[in-house]
Amino acid sequence: MKHFLTRLAASSALALAATLGAAQAKSDLILAMQLEPPHLDPTSAAAGAIDSVLYSNVFEGLTRFAADGSIIAGLAKSWDISEDGLTYTFALHPGVQFHDGTAMDAEDVKFSLDRARAEDSTNAQKALFAGIKDVTVVDPLTVVLTLSEPNGSMLFNLAWGDAVIVAPESIDGIKQNPIGTGAFKFANWVQGDRIEIVKNPDYWGTPAQLDKATFKFISDPTAAFAAMMAEDIDVFSGFPAPENLPQFEADPRFQVLVGSTEGETILSTNNKMPPFDNVKVREALAHAIDRQAIIDGAMFGYGTPIGTHFAPHNPAYVDLTGQSSYDPARAKALLAEAGLADGFETTLYLPPPSYARRGGEIIAAQLAAVGIKAQITNVEWAQWLESVFRGKDFGLTIVSHTEPMDIGIYANPDYYFQYDNAAFQGLIAKLNVTADPAERSKMMQQAQQIIADDYVNGYLFQLAALSVAKAGVQGLWTNAPTQANDLTAVHWAD
Repeated sequence: MKHFLTRLAASSALALAATLGAAQAKSDLILAMQLEPPHLDPTSAAAGAIDSVLYSNVFEGLTRFAADGSIIAGLAKSWDISEDGLTYTFALHPGVQFHDGTAMDAEDVKFSLDRARAEDSTNAQKALFAGIKDVTVVDPLTVVLTLSEPNGSMLFNLAWGDAVIVAPESIDGIKQNPIGTGAFKFANWVQGDRIEIVKNPDYWGTPAQLDKATFKFISDPTAAFAAMMAEDIDVFSGFPAPENLPQFEADPRFQVLVGSTEGETILSTNNKMPPFDNVKVREALAHAIDRQAIIDGAMFGYGTPIGTHFAPHNPAYVDLTGQSSYDPARAKALLAEAGLADGFETTLYLPPPSYARRGGEIIAAQLAAVGIKAQITNVEWAQWLESVFRGKDFGLTIVSHTEPMDIGIYANPDYYFQYDNAAFQGLIAKLNVTADPAERSKMMQQAQQIIADDYVNGYLFQLAALSVAKAGVQGLWTNAPTQANDLTAVHWAD
C-alpha cells in the first residue's frame, strides 16, 4: 500500500507539474513576422522591422501612438505648450529606470533629441526634429523644447519610433543590445531566427502581462502558413500569404485580424535618373499600372487603391486614383511624346515582402506591355537599405511606407526618390507651423494634389494589416497606426 501511495503521490506531482507547465506556457508568446531587423537601434535606420519588435515594448518616447492612432502620454506624464506655440514644457514620470538600472531623466531626453537632430545624425526621420531650436533641462523631471517656429505636429512627431529616449551610457552597444525603459527587456537575438524579450519587473507603468515574448522571422509565405497551421507559433503579424486567410477564418483554433495600416505601397521612382526625370515618363508609368490587378494578384483582394501618398482612412484624404487610371494606350502615347516610342529598359528592385515580390512580377508584365522593360532584382532588406535607400542606385522599386502621415518626406530632395519641388517644400513648411485643423487639412489636400500632378511615384494601394493568431490571444492591435507589434497589453484568455 505504501508503494501505491508513493506512486500515486508521484503521479499527482507529475500532473501538478504538467498543469503548472501549461499555465506557465500561457504567459509566453511566439510572434512571427516576415522581416528581421538589420539591427536594433530605431533611432538610426529606416527599417520598419526594428519598430515592429521594439516600439513600446523595449523603447518609449515622450509621447506614443495608441492602438486607435491617437497620441497619448509616454515617458512624459504631461506637457504645457506656450501661447505662441514655440515652447513645450514636458513633465516626466518619476522613478523611471532604464533596463540596466540607471535612472531615466531630463538629461537623457536632451541627449536623445540632440542626437537625433545633430548634423551628423543618421536618424532616418531627422526632418521630424528640424524645428527644434533648443532642448533645455530645467530639473531631472522637467525638459523644455524651444522651437524655431510653431509646429502643429510636434507631439505627433515625438511619438515616432525614431524619437524614442535612449541613454548615452548604452548608446555604443544599442544596435546589438538595446536598453530602453519599456515593459519588456531585450534578452537575446539569434540572428536569422529570433529575438527574445522578457518582462521588465521594475517597469514604471502598467506591467506587461506576458513573462516572455519571442519574435520569429519567417520570410517564406509557404513556411509561414505551415508554421501557423502546426501551431508552432501563436501569432503571425503581417501574414504574407493572404490567399490562406479564408482557411484560418474557418478554423476555430485561429482568429484573423484584418485592419488598416499607414502603409502606402508605391512603385517608387528615381526622379533624378533619366528618363524618370521627365514627368511625361512618370505619367506614362502611372497609366501603365493596373492597381486592382496588383491588389488581386499579389494581395488576393486585400488593399485599398490610392492615387497619392496618403492613407484613405485619414479624414484629409483625397481620392486621386482617377488621375492615374489604367490606360496602356495613354501610357504609350506619353512615352512617344517623351521621345521614347520604342520604350526603354530600367531596373526594378524588390525587397522580401510579398507585396513587393508578387506585385513586382505583375507590374513588370504591365510595364512590358507598353514597352518598358523592367529588369527584376530580388534583394534582401539590408541590401535594399544600402543600395536603394541610402545609395539611390535604382530605377524603380516597390516598398510600403508604413510611417504615419509621412507625406512630408516629399519635401526632402535628398530622400531616396529624389523629388525636388520648391513649391511643395514651401507648402510643407507652412503646414508645419499651422495649428488650425481646418487649415492643416486643406494644406494636406493640396500636398496630395501636387505629388499626384507630378506623378512622383506610382501609387498602388494602402497595405492592409493582416494577422493570424491563436484564438486565445487577446490585446493585439488590429490596425497599425505605426509599424509596431505592441505587446504591452497582450495576454492569453483565461
